[in-house]
Amino acid sequence: MPNIKSAKKRVKIIEKKTLRNSMIKSEYKSAIKRFEEALENGNIEEATALFSQATKKIDQACTKGVIVKNTAARKKSNLAKKLNAANA
Repeated sequence: MPNIKSAKKRVKIIEKKTLRNSMIKSEYKSAIKRFEEALENGNIEEATALFSQATKKIDQACTKGVIVKNTAARKKSNLAKKLNAANA
């Protein structure tokens, strides 16, 4: 545990940011899971709607700095490939 006042403050701030980051990460992972479940069930219309929600959550996570820009692009690309394969 830190003894210096500024170090104690940094610990509090880091805990808050970690909680926020894990919440955002959980949201986008849940959105991806919902999308993939819809694809597995063969419900393409629902999957299309969930695809836009998942990409939105991924973009939000990227904007907040939780994931890197290239990671976000890769995840969105993989989801798009899965959706296009299901449509074909």
